[in-house]
Amino acid sequence: MTDAAAARSGLLDRHIAFLEALRGAGLSVSLAEDLDAVAALTSVEWTDRSIVHDVYAATLVKRQAQRPTFDALFDLYFPRLVGGGVAQAQRAAEAEEHGEAAPVRDNAAALEAFREALAEALERGDEQRLQELAAEMVGRFGAMPGRGPGLSSWSAYTALQRVAPSQLVERIVAALLGEGLTEEEAERSAGRRIGAFTATVEADARRRIAEEKGAEHVANVALRPSIDRIDFTSARKADLEEMRREIYPLARRLAARLTKEHHARRRGPLDFRHTVRASMSTGGVPIATHHRPKRPHRTELVVLCDVSGSVANFAQFTLLLVFAMRESFQKVRAFTFIDHVHEVTHHFKPGADVVDVMSDLAASTSHAALWGRTNYGRALTKFAEEHSDAIGSKTSLLILGDARSNYSDLAADILKEMAGTVRHAWWLNPEHRRHWGTGDSAAPAYGDLVDMVECRNLTQLAEFVHDLAL
Repeated sequence: MTDAAAARSGLLDRHIAFLEALRGAGLSVSLAEDLDAVAALTSVEWTDRSIVHDVYAATLVKRQAQRPTFDALFDLYFPRLVGGGVAQAQRAAEAEEHGEAAPVRDNAAALEAFREALAEALERGDEQRLQELAAEMVGRFGAMPGRGPGLSSWSAYTALQRVAPSQLVERIVAALLGEGLTEEEAERSAGRRIGAFTATVEADARRRIAEEKGAEHVANVALRPSIDRIDFTSARKADLEEMRREIYPLARRLAARLTKEHHARRRGPLDFRHTVRASMSTGGVPIATHHRPKRPHRTELVVLCDVSGSVANFAQFTLLLVFAMRESFQKVRAFTFIDHVHEVTHHFKPGADVVDVMSDLAASTSHAALWGRTNYGRALTKFAEEHSDAIGSKTSLLILGDARSNYSDLAADILKEMAGTVRHAWWLNPEHRRHWGTGDSAAPAYGDLVDMVECRNLTQLAEFVHDLAL
């Protein structure tokens, strides 16, 4: 095999592995999009990495929320540099040429000199220099020599702890104030620069680990999935903020999809008598069919949400999505509980800001726990006693929670009666199905009475709400 053929084979293998990693991270890349990417890549020069990156992004990424995952995987499979990079190799060669000793990797003087160079680059916002410093920082301060088998030789955490770039914020703010920015603008800009540099350091550590263990290993172990695939119960603060930004675009996409599907199913059942009568004019051949008018139907929805602990994030996202799509339902009422029930329907006003809704909802649920822990039996009993008018034969009941009962009474007979009263009842559980029935989980018991549905992330939530509103 010639060198050119070997290179083409290697690029094809890397392309296939990259697409498989994207699919594994939750991006739906079809065969048609795969072929589109290949066709587009044959039309550009591979000498500019940024052009290759943009071509892949244009053909494979459908939503902005998927972009961070795509960028991280692209950096793994098509790294910007190898090892310490050309700059580090040039400095070592120059030192050797002049008979100088190699630079000291890590001592007090070396650390101080590096921090000074980093501060100057952050003050200027010099992205090229910051990328070089990130690679140098991991190479000098993030090396973990002598690690045991299976352990990585590089650590972004160790490098960041050693250099502590967050301690440079005041200096960066002072420099930005000197450029005429207000104090608030300077603090915000300084925070963004530190955050971006931290992310670059983490990416460089992943790149080095991928050189050691393979990109597939890092993609499977070290990279988080796209935002719509992250579990509600394990999401970090930054993830939750991004999820909130995704709620209304998600609602618009769902509404457009529902409208299209409703139009496609506009016709009602076949009107056999009318069709036969009309066929008399064509010799008894039913060239044109006639259908009965389709009876319009929209769901009356009652949502009962557990807002305790980590389950609260899941409940709040579900409420926001449901109310963002409230035009798809005839009527929506929402109730929250820990061990007592409160109606929160009035917080979701048309056009309300997401942040204001979340603040109001947090305030309304802060006093919801009377006994300090979740009690599903007591909450179901109180709901049946105080809000029985909320459900009826035209109502769909949606219960949100992990069904962890703290070993209290389940009030199963009350839930059974409620499920028998409503048109349909579902229970959305944010825990993985394999955890149902473990410890104090009453998911199997409640699942015998209502449909228990696993709903761990935005993707599963969107599919359920779509089917609910259809």
